[in-house]
Amino acid sequence: MLDEKILSMKEEIIKSVQEVVRIKSVEDKAKDGMPFGEGVHRALENCLELSKSLGFKTVNVDNMIGYAEYGEGDEMIAVLGHLDVVPEGDGWKYSPYAAEIHNGKIYGRGTTDDKGPTIGALYALKAVKDLNMPLKRRVRIIFGLNEETGSKCVKHYVEKGEEIPVGGFTPDAEYPIINGEKGIVTCKYKRKLAPQGDIILESIRGGIAPNVVPDYAEAVISLPKDKFDIIKKLADKVEEIKVEEKEDSLIIKSYGISAHGSTPDKGKNSISHLLLFLGKLDFKGDTKEFIDFMNKYIGLDLHGKNLGIYLEDEISGEFIFNLGTILGNNHEINIEINMRYPVTKGYEDFKDIFKEKMDLGKMEEIYLRHKKSLYVSPDTEFIKKLQKVYEEKMGEKAELISIGGGTYAKAMKNIVAFGPIFKGEPMVEHKPDEYIEIDSLIKNVQIMAAAIYELAK
Repeated sequence: MLDEKILSMKEEIIKSVQEVVRIKSVEDKAKDGMPFGEGVHRALENCLELSKSLGFKTVNVDNMIGYAEYGEGDEMIAVLGHLDVVPEGDGWKYSPYAAEIHNGKIYGRGTTDDKGPTIGALYALKAVKDLNMPLKRRVRIIFGLNEETGSKCVKHYVEKGEEIPVGGFTPDAEYPIINGEKGIVTCKYKRKLAPQGDIILESIRGGIAPNVVPDYAEAVISLPKDKFDIIKKLADKVEEIKVEEKEDSLIIKSYGISAHGSTPDKGKNSISHLLLFLGKLDFKGDTKEFIDFMNKYIGLDLHGKNLGIYLEDEISGEFIFNLGTILGNNHEINIEINMRYPVTKGYEDFKDIFKEKMDLGKMEEIYLRHKKSLYVSPDTEFIKKLQKVYEEKMGEKAELISIGGGTYAKAMKNIVAFGPIFKGEPMVEHKPDEYIEIDSLIKNVQIMAAAIYELAK
Protein backbone atom coordinates (compact mmCIF):
# COMPACT_ATOMS: atom_id res chain seq x y z
CA MET A 1 0.00 0.00 0.00
CA LEU A 2 2.72 2.48 0.99
CA ASP A 3 4.98 1.35 -1.84
CA GLU A 4 2.26 1.83 -4.46
CA LYS A 5 1.37 5.26 -3.12
CA ILE A 6 5.01 6.35 -3.35
CA LEU A 7 5.33 5.02 -6.90
CA SER A 8 2.32 7.18 -7.85
CA MET A 9 4.26 10.25 -6.61
CA LYS A 10 7.49 9.39 -8.45
CA GLU A 11 7.48 12.32 -10.91
CA GLU A 12 6.54 14.77 -8.14
CA ILE A 13 9.42 13.49 -5.98
CA ILE A 14 11.92 13.84 -8.82
CA LYS A 15 10.75 17.39 -9.60
CA SER A 16 11.02 18.48 -5.96
CA VAL A 17 14.53 17.03 -5.62
CA GLN A 18 15.61 18.84 -8.79
CA GLU A 19 14.24 22.16 -7.55
CA VAL A 20 16.22 22.15 -4.30
CA VAL A 21 19.42 20.78 -5.92
CA ARG A 22 19.34 23.77 -8.28
CA ILE A 23 19.85 26.04 -5.27
CA LYS A 24 23.56 26.46 -4.52
CA SER A 25 23.43 26.01 -0.75
CA VAL A 26 27.10 26.15 0.18
CA GLU A 27 27.56 28.06 3.45
CA ASP A 28 28.43 31.69 2.74
CA LYS A 29 28.79 34.96 4.62
CA ALA A 30 25.92 35.63 7.00
CA LYS A 31 23.38 38.26 5.99
CA ASP A 32 20.49 39.78 7.90
CA GLY A 33 18.19 36.88 8.76
CA MET A 34 20.40 34.46 6.83
CA PRO A 35 22.95 33.07 9.32
CA PHE A 36 24.46 30.61 6.82
CA GLY A 37 24.22 32.83 3.74
CA GLU A 38 21.66 33.43 1.03
CA GLY A 39 21.88 30.10 -0.79
CA VAL A 40 21.32 27.99 2.32
CA HIS A 41 18.43 30.28 3.33
CA ARG A 42 16.78 29.84 -0.07
CA ALA A 43 17.02 26.06 0.30
CA LEU A 44 15.25 26.25 3.66
CA GLU A 45 12.51 28.48 2.24
CA ASN A 46 12.07 26.05 -0.66
CA CYS A 47 11.58 23.07 1.66
CA LEU A 48 9.26 24.88 4.06
CA GLU A 49 7.08 26.05 1.17
CA LEU A 50 7.04 22.53 -0.25
CA SER A 51 6.09 21.17 3.18
CA LYS A 52 3.16 23.59 3.42
CA SER A 53 1.96 22.61 -0.04
CA LEU A 54 2.01 18.95 1.05
CA GLY A 55 -0.25 19.77 3.99
CA PHE A 56 2.20 19.85 6.88
CA LYS A 57 2.61 22.30 9.74
CA THR A 58 5.93 24.12 9.35
CA VAL A 59 8.23 25.89 11.79
CA ASN A 60 11.23 28.10 11.05
CA VAL A 61 13.52 28.31 14.08
CA ASP A 62 15.25 31.70 13.66
CA ASN A 63 16.35 30.80 10.12
CA MET A 64 18.88 28.43 11.73
CA ILE A 65 16.86 25.24 11.15
CA GLY A 66 13.29 24.33 10.27
CA TYR A 67 10.89 21.42 10.24
CA ALA A 68 7.63 20.00 8.92
CA GLU A 69 5.36 18.20 11.40
CA TYR A 70 2.41 15.83 11.10
CA GLY A 71 0.20 13.94 13.54
CA GLU A 72 -0.78 14.06 17.20
CA GLY A 73 0.53 12.58 20.42
CA ASP A 74 2.71 13.37 23.39
CA GLU A 75 5.85 11.89 21.82
CA MET A 76 7.62 12.68 18.57
CA ILE A 77 9.90 10.80 16.20
CA ALA A 78 12.10 12.58 13.69
CA VAL A 79 13.91 12.29 10.39
CA LEU A 80 16.90 14.63 10.45
CA GLY A 81 18.30 15.74 7.10
CA HIS A 82 20.39 18.67 5.89
CA LEU A 83 20.15 21.09 2.98
CA ASP A 84 23.67 22.55 3.02
CA VAL A 85 26.31 21.08 0.72
CA VAL A 86 30.08 21.09 0.37
CA PRO A 87 31.56 23.29 -2.40
CA GLU A 88 31.23 21.75 -5.86
CA GLY A 89 34.93 21.78 -6.75
CA ASP A 90 36.19 21.02 -10.25
CA GLY A 91 35.99 18.09 -12.65
CA TRP A 92 32.23 17.92 -13.32
CA LYS A 93 30.86 16.54 -16.58
CA TYR A 94 27.39 17.79 -15.72
CA SER A 95 26.60 21.14 -14.14
CA PRO A 96 26.64 20.74 -10.33
CA TYR A 97 23.50 22.85 -9.86
CA ALA A 98 21.41 21.94 -12.91
CA ALA A 99 19.98 18.64 -11.57
CA GLU A 100 20.19 17.07 -15.01
CA ILE A 101 18.89 13.54 -15.51
CA HIS A 102 21.05 11.13 -17.50
CA ASN A 103 20.70 7.34 -17.66
CA GLY A 104 18.25 7.21 -14.77
CA LYS A 105 20.35 9.38 -12.47
CA ILE A 106 19.85 12.90 -11.13
CA TYR A 107 23.22 14.67 -11.14
CA GLY A 108 24.14 17.56 -8.85
CA ARG A 109 25.77 18.57 -5.59
CA GLY A 110 23.52 17.36 -2.77
CA THR A 111 21.57 14.75 -4.71
CA THR A 112 22.83 12.05 -2.35
CA ASP A 113 24.26 14.22 0.46
CA ASP A 114 21.66 15.10 1.60
CA LYS A 115 18.94 16.90 -0.34
CA GLY A 116 17.61 13.89 -2.25
CA PRO A 117 17.04 11.75 0.86
CA THR A 118 15.67 14.72 2.85
CA ILE A 119 13.06 15.52 0.21
CA GLY A 120 12.43 11.78 0.00
CA ALA A 121 11.64 11.68 3.72
CA LEU A 122 9.11 14.48 3.25
CA TYR A 123 7.28 12.47 0.59
CA ALA A 124 7.52 9.33 2.72
CA LEU A 125 5.60 11.20 5.42
CA LYS A 126 3.11 12.49 2.83
CA ALA A 127 2.38 8.91 1.80
CA VAL A 128 1.65 7.98 5.43
CA LYS A 129 -0.58 11.07 5.75
CA ASP A 130 -2.47 10.55 2.50
CA LEU A 131 -3.23 6.94 3.42
CA ASN A 132 -4.45 8.15 6.84
CA MET A 133 -2.36 5.50 8.60
CA PRO A 134 -2.94 5.55 12.39
CA LEU A 135 -0.07 7.05 14.39
CA LYS A 136 0.39 7.47 18.15
CA ARG A 137 3.37 9.79 17.81
CA ARG A 138 3.96 13.01 15.88
CA VAL A 139 6.54 13.01 13.09
CA ARG A 140 8.99 15.78 12.25
CA ILE A 141 11.10 16.08 9.12
CA ILE A 142 13.86 18.42 10.27
CA PHE A 143 15.76 20.57 7.75
CA GLY A 144 19.27 21.24 9.02
CA LEU A 145 21.41 23.94 7.42
CA ASN A 146 24.93 23.54 8.81
CA GLU A 147 25.82 19.84 8.86
CA GLU A 148 28.88 20.15 6.64
CA THR A 149 30.53 22.88 8.71
CA GLY A 150 29.68 22.35 12.36
CA SER A 151 26.00 21.46 13.04
CA LYS A 152 25.35 24.84 14.67
CA CYS A 153 21.79 24.51 13.37
CA VAL A 154 20.99 21.47 15.52
CA LYS A 155 22.77 23.00 18.50
CA HIS A 156 20.47 26.00 18.12
CA TYR A 157 17.44 23.70 17.90
CA VAL A 158 18.42 22.05 21.18
CA GLU A 159 19.35 25.31 22.93
CA LYS A 160 16.01 26.87 21.98
CA GLY A 161 14.25 24.07 23.84
CA GLU A 162 12.74 22.44 20.77
CA GLU A 163 11.45 18.92 21.37
CA ILE A 164 13.89 16.02 21.26
CA PRO A 165 12.56 12.90 19.51
CA VAL A 166 12.11 9.59 21.32
CA GLY A 167 13.61 7.92 18.26
CA GLY A 168 14.44 8.52 14.64
CA PHE A 169 17.06 8.48 11.92
CA THR A 170 19.13 10.59 9.57
CA PRO A 171 19.28 9.40 5.92
CA ASP A 172 22.84 10.66 5.54
CA ALA A 173 25.10 7.60 5.39
CA GLU A 174 24.41 4.01 4.38
CA TYR A 175 22.29 0.95 5.09
CA PRO A 176 21.58 -1.13 7.09
CA ILE A 177 21.88 0.82 10.38
CA ILE A 178 24.82 2.78 11.74
CA ASN A 179 24.78 2.69 15.53
CA GLY A 180 28.41 3.71 15.94
CA GLU A 181 30.18 6.81 14.59
CA LYS A 182 33.75 7.81 15.17
CA GLY A 183 34.51 11.01 17.02
CA ILE A 184 35.55 13.86 14.72
CA VAL A 185 38.08 16.63 15.25
CA THR A 186 38.31 19.31 12.57
CA CYS A 187 40.96 21.99 12.98
CA LYS A 188 42.82 24.77 11.22
CA TYR A 189 46.43 25.82 11.83
CA LYS A 190 48.73 28.47 10.43
CA ARG A 191 52.50 28.76 10.20
CA LYS A 192 54.22 32.11 9.81
CA LEU A 193 57.09 32.26 7.30
CA ALA A 194 59.97 34.54 6.41
CA PRO A 195 61.21 33.79 2.87
CA GLN A 196 64.89 32.89 2.54
CA GLY A 197 67.14 31.52 -0.17
CA ASP A 198 66.86 31.74 -3.96
CA ILE A 199 63.81 29.45 -4.19
CA ILE A 200 60.71 31.18 -2.85
CA LEU A 201 57.28 29.61 -2.30
CA GLU A 202 55.15 32.44 -3.70
CA SER A 203 51.81 30.68 -3.17
CA ILE A 204 50.28 27.32 -2.40
CA ARG A 205 46.69 26.13 -2.49
CA GLY A 206 44.69 22.91 -2.57
CA GLY A 207 41.51 21.26 -1.38
CA ILE A 208 37.91 22.45 -0.99
CA ALA A 209 37.03 21.35 2.57
CA PRO A 210 38.73 19.61 5.51
CA ASN A 211 36.46 16.56 5.17
CA VAL A 212 37.24 15.98 1.49
CA VAL A 213 40.38 14.29 0.13
CA PRO A 214 41.84 16.97 -2.19
CA ASP A 215 42.17 15.99 -5.84
CA TYR A 216 44.18 19.05 -6.90
CA ALA A 217 46.84 21.27 -5.37
CA GLU A 218 49.40 23.67 -6.78
CA ALA A 219 52.36 25.75 -5.72
CA VAL A 220 53.96 28.70 -7.48
CA ILE A 221 57.68 29.05 -6.85
CA SER A 222 60.10 31.70 -8.03
CA LEU A 223 63.74 30.77 -8.64
CA PRO A 224 66.68 31.36 -10.98
CA LYS A 225 65.93 30.18 -14.53
CA ASP A 226 69.02 27.98 -14.60
CA LYS A 227 67.26 25.70 -12.11
CA PHE A 228 64.05 25.28 -14.11
CA ASP A 229 65.22 22.20 -16.00
CA ILE A 230 66.39 20.45 -12.81
CA ILE A 231 62.93 20.74 -11.29
CA LYS A 232 61.18 19.73 -14.52
CA LYS A 233 63.29 16.57 -14.67
CA LEU A 234 62.42 15.79 -11.05
CA ALA A 235 58.72 16.21 -11.89
CA ASP A 236 58.98 13.85 -14.86
CA LYS A 237 59.74 11.05 -12.39
CA VAL A 238 56.64 11.68 -10.25
CA GLU A 239 53.29 10.46 -11.57
CA GLU A 240 51.18 12.96 -9.62
CA ILE A 241 53.20 16.09 -10.51
CA LYS A 242 53.16 18.35 -13.60
CA VAL A 243 55.18 21.57 -13.99
CA GLU A 244 54.35 24.66 -16.06
CA GLU A 245 56.73 27.55 -16.74
CA LYS A 246 55.52 31.14 -16.30
CA GLU A 247 58.04 33.98 -16.69
CA ASP A 248 60.37 33.80 -13.66
CA SER A 249 58.35 31.14 -11.84
CA LEU A 250 57.16 27.56 -12.05
CA ILE A 251 53.64 26.32 -11.33
CA ILE A 252 53.85 22.90 -9.75
CA LYS A 253 50.56 21.05 -10.10
CA SER A 254 49.64 17.96 -8.09
CA TYR A 255 46.81 15.63 -9.10
CA GLY A 256 45.03 13.25 -6.76
CA ILE A 257 41.68 11.48 -6.43
CA SER A 258 38.80 12.97 -4.45
CA ALA A 259 37.05 10.99 -1.72
CA HIS A 260 35.15 11.60 1.49
CA GLY A 261 37.38 12.48 4.43
CA SER A 262 36.07 9.45 6.32
CA THR A 263 37.50 7.11 3.66
CA PRO A 264 40.80 8.68 2.56
CA ASP A 265 42.05 5.27 1.46
CA LYS A 266 39.63 5.53 -1.47
CA GLY A 267 41.31 8.71 -2.68
CA LYS A 268 44.75 10.14 -3.31
CA ASN A 269 45.79 13.29 -1.45
CA SER A 270 47.11 15.89 -3.88
CA ILE A 271 48.34 18.17 -1.08
CA SER A 272 50.46 15.45 0.49
CA HIS A 273 51.99 14.55 -2.88
CA LEU A 274 52.69 18.23 -3.59
CA LEU A 275 54.47 18.67 -0.25
CA LEU A 276 56.50 15.51 -0.80
CA PHE A 277 57.66 16.90 -4.13
CA LEU A 278 58.46 20.32 -2.63
CA GLY A 279 60.53 18.48 -0.06
CA LYS A 280 62.93 17.50 -2.86
CA LEU A 281 63.68 21.16 -3.62
CA ASP A 282 66.30 23.37 -2.04
CA PHE A 283 64.12 25.58 0.15
CA LYS A 284 65.70 27.38 3.10
CA GLY A 285 64.64 28.63 6.53
CA ASP A 286 60.99 28.64 7.64
CA THR A 287 59.68 27.25 4.37
CA LYS A 288 61.98 24.25 4.58
CA GLU A 289 61.04 23.71 8.24
CA PHE A 290 57.32 23.74 7.39
CA ILE A 291 57.64 21.36 4.45
CA ASP A 292 59.90 18.99 6.39
CA PHE A 293 57.52 19.00 9.36
CA MET A 294 54.52 18.21 7.15
CA ASN A 295 56.32 15.41 5.34
CA LYS A 296 57.71 13.85 8.52
CA TYR A 297 54.60 13.95 10.67
CA ILE A 298 51.85 13.70 8.05
CA GLY A 299 53.08 12.71 4.59
CA LEU A 300 50.86 10.00 3.09
CA ASP A 301 49.86 8.63 6.49
CA LEU A 302 46.07 8.11 6.79
CA HIS A 303 45.96 6.93 10.41
CA GLY A 304 47.93 9.42 12.55
CA LYS A 305 50.81 7.01 13.09
CA ASN A 306 53.47 9.55 12.09
CA LEU A 307 52.07 11.98 14.66
CA GLY A 308 51.93 9.28 17.34
CA ILE A 309 48.15 9.59 17.77
CA TYR A 310 47.06 6.25 16.30
CA LEU A 311 44.13 4.50 18.02
CA GLU A 312 41.87 1.57 17.15
CA ASP A 313 39.09 -0.63 18.54
CA GLU A 314 37.25 -3.79 17.46
CA ILE A 315 33.91 -2.02 16.88
CA SER A 316 34.97 0.77 14.51
CA GLY A 317 38.56 0.11 13.48
CA GLU A 318 41.44 2.52 12.98
CA PHE A 319 42.02 6.23 13.56
CA ILE A 320 41.49 8.22 10.32
CA PHE A 321 43.50 11.31 9.31
CA ASN A 322 42.86 13.63 6.35
CA LEU A 323 44.82 16.73 5.33
CA GLY A 324 41.97 18.55 3.59
CA THR A 325 43.11 22.04 2.57
CA ILE A 326 46.17 24.23 2.26
CA LEU A 327 46.34 27.92 1.42
CA GLY A 328 49.19 30.37 1.74
CA ASN A 329 52.03 32.48 0.42
CA ASN A 330 55.63 33.27 1.36
CA HIS A 331 54.54 34.87 4.66
CA GLU A 332 51.90 32.46 6.02
CA ILE A 333 50.44 29.04 5.27
CA ASN A 334 47.12 27.68 6.58
CA ILE A 335 46.11 24.01 6.69
CA GLU A 336 42.88 22.25 7.68
CA ILE A 337 42.83 18.73 9.10
CA ASN A 338 40.00 16.26 9.68
CA MET A 339 40.58 13.43 12.19
CA ARG A 340 38.24 10.59 13.22
CA TYR A 341 38.85 8.45 16.29
CA PRO A 342 37.29 5.06 17.28
CA VAL A 343 33.89 4.94 19.00
CA THR A 344 35.21 3.56 22.31
CA LYS A 345 37.96 6.20 22.52
CA GLY A 346 37.95 9.89 23.37
CA TYR A 347 39.60 13.11 22.23
CA GLU A 348 41.51 13.19 25.50
CA ASP A 349 43.28 9.98 24.44
CA PHE A 350 45.35 11.85 21.84
CA LYS A 351 44.87 15.61 22.16
CA ASP A 352 48.00 16.27 24.25
CA ILE A 353 50.25 14.37 21.85
CA PHE A 354 48.67 16.13 18.87
CA LYS A 355 49.14 19.56 20.45
CA GLU A 356 52.75 18.73 21.31
CA LYS A 357 53.49 17.82 17.69
CA MET A 358 51.79 20.91 16.28
CA ASP A 359 53.73 23.09 18.70
CA LEU A 360 56.90 21.35 17.53
CA GLY A 361 56.05 22.43 14.00
CA LYS A 362 55.41 26.02 15.16
CA MET A 363 51.78 25.65 14.05
CA GLU A 364 49.31 28.11 15.58
CA GLU A 365 45.73 26.91 16.14
CA ILE A 366 43.05 29.00 14.39
CA TYR A 367 40.06 26.84 15.33
CA LEU A 368 39.30 23.35 16.58
CA ARG A 369 35.86 21.68 16.50
CA HIS A 370 35.13 18.39 18.23
CA LYS A 371 32.18 16.01 17.83
CA LYS A 372 32.23 13.16 20.32
CA SER A 373 31.96 9.57 19.17
CA LEU A 374 28.52 7.92 19.14
CA TYR A 375 27.44 4.44 20.15
CA VAL A 376 23.79 3.35 20.54
CA SER A 377 23.07 -0.03 22.13
CA PRO A 378 21.66 -2.72 19.82
CA ASP A 379 18.96 -3.34 22.46
CA THR A 380 17.42 0.12 22.03
CA GLU A 381 13.75 -0.06 20.98
CA PHE A 382 13.96 2.18 17.92
CA ILE A 383 17.06 0.33 16.68
CA LYS A 384 15.13 -2.95 16.76
CA LYS A 385 12.24 -1.34 14.85
CA LEU A 386 14.56 -0.03 12.15
CA GLN A 387 16.10 -3.50 11.87
CA LYS A 388 12.62 -4.98 11.43
CA VAL A 389 11.78 -2.54 8.63
CA TYR A 390 15.06 -3.08 6.81
CA GLU A 391 14.80 -6.86 6.97
CA GLU A 392 11.21 -6.82 5.71
CA LYS A 393 11.97 -4.44 2.84
CA MET A 394 15.35 -5.84 1.79
CA GLY A 395 15.04 -9.53 2.68
CA GLU A 396 18.38 -9.66 4.47
CA LYS A 397 19.71 -9.31 7.99
CA ALA A 398 20.04 -5.73 9.24
CA GLU A 399 23.60 -5.73 10.53
CA LEU A 400 24.62 -2.90 12.83
CA ILE A 401 27.75 -1.12 11.66
CA SER A 402 30.14 1.60 12.79
CA ILE A 403 31.60 4.21 10.43
CA GLY A 404 34.22 6.91 10.25
CA GLY A 405 31.77 9.40 8.77
CA GLY A 406 29.95 11.76 11.08
CA THR A 407 26.21 12.40 10.75
CA TYR A 408 23.54 14.41 12.52
CA ALA A 409 23.10 11.46 14.84
CA LYS A 410 25.93 13.00 16.86
CA ALA A 411 24.09 16.28 17.21
CA MET A 412 20.75 15.03 18.53
CA LYS A 413 19.83 12.30 21.00
CA ASN A 414 17.96 9.17 19.91
CA ILE A 415 18.97 9.41 16.24
CA VAL A 416 21.01 6.94 14.17
CA ALA A 417 22.06 6.95 10.52
CA PHE A 418 19.80 4.84 8.28
CA GLY A 419 20.49 4.99 4.52
CA PRO A 420 20.48 6.26 1.83
CA ILE A 421 23.34 4.26 0.24
CA PHE A 422 22.57 0.60 -0.41
CA LYS A 423 25.16 -2.15 -0.20
CA GLY A 424 27.32 -2.21 -3.32
CA GLU A 425 26.47 1.32 -4.42
CA PRO A 426 29.43 3.67 -4.97
CA MET A 427 30.07 6.49 -2.52
CA VAL A 428 29.60 9.59 -4.68
CA GLU A 429 29.01 12.25 -2.03
CA HIS A 430 31.56 15.12 -1.97
CA LYS A 431 32.82 14.00 -5.40
CA PRO A 432 32.51 15.52 -8.88
CA ASP A 433 29.34 14.35 -10.67
CA GLU A 434 27.57 13.40 -7.46
CA TYR A 435 24.27 11.73 -8.34
CA ILE A 436 21.39 9.68 -7.01
CA GLU A 437 19.84 6.89 -9.04
CA ILE A 438 16.11 7.53 -9.41
CA ASP A 439 15.29 3.88 -8.64
CA SER A 440 17.38 4.09 -5.45
CA LEU A 441 15.72 7.36 -4.48
CA ILE A 442 12.24 5.84 -4.78
CA LYS A 443 13.32 2.70 -2.91
CA ASN A 444 14.65 4.95 -0.15
CA VAL A 445 11.33 6.77 0.09
CA GLN A 446 9.54 3.44 0.42
CA ILE A 447 11.87 2.28 3.20
CA MET A 448 11.64 5.62 5.03
CA ALA A 449 7.85 5.57 4.86
CA ALA A 450 7.79 2.10 6.41
CA ALA A 451 10.27 3.22 9.08
CA ILE A 452 8.28 6.35 9.92
CA TYR A 453 5.12 4.30 10.32
CA GLU A 454 6.84 1.63 12.44
CA LEU A 455 8.41 4.20 14.75
CA ALA A 456 5.29 6.36 15.10
CA LYS A 457 2.43 3.84 15.21
